Amino acid sequence: MRFANRKAAGEALAQSLDRYRGADCVVYALPRGGVVPGVVVADALGCPLDLVIPRKIGHPHNSEYAIAAVTEQGEPVVNAAEVARVDAEWFEREVANQRREAARRRQSYLGDRDAVSPAGRTAILVDDGIATGLTMEAAVADVKGRAPARIVVAVPVAPADTVARLRRAVDDVVAVEAPELFLGGVGAYYADFRQVGDDEVVEAMENFRNPGRDDDADS
Repeated sequence: MRFANRKAAGEALAQSLDRYRGADCVVYALPRGGVVPGVVVADALGCPLDLVIPRKIGHPHNSEYAIAAVTEQGEPVVNAAEVARVDAEWFEREVANQRREAARRRQSYLGDRDAVSPAGRTAILVDDGIATGLTMEAAVADVKGRAPARIVVAVPVAPADTVARLRRAVDDVVAVEAPELFLGGVGAYYADFRQVGDDEVVEAMENFRNPGRDDDADS
């Protein structure tokens, strides 16, 4: 299956998540690519929407090769074999740098809005797809530390082996497509996989009306 774009992927994903409609849930989108499907899913399920912002840590000699991932507050998720081979002080500095960047992005995307708590609720983590799963695992670790009742990972596409691994870490994994033979990148499953800009994230989050929030209180 090939999705036309992230909005269409979000619509397909929302259908696969229909059993959570009306549940006490929160959708956490992973920016930037997960925000478009995250908005669609949150709207369809009638859930509040927030962000969890994982940042990958690339190898010092190849920044595109992720050896770890971290969020604003969660513990780093690491490829232990690779991290053991790099300078420990460099790694600690890079973790701190990426935590600061995640915090900067939250401020940029959401301003001073309070985070939506997952405590006692079903937390649904949405991205536009998963390849290795490292950044999603960091997002799961972050949310797990905030006492949700359940954690659901929801994506349009992910390799079957990654889905199987994530199932051991969360309560449910929903993937519209989970091919045994993965085509090498999430973009291969989209007709339109253009990069999502920061301004698009800000606009999407500003326009989404979180259920239960009185947007017209000051009007």
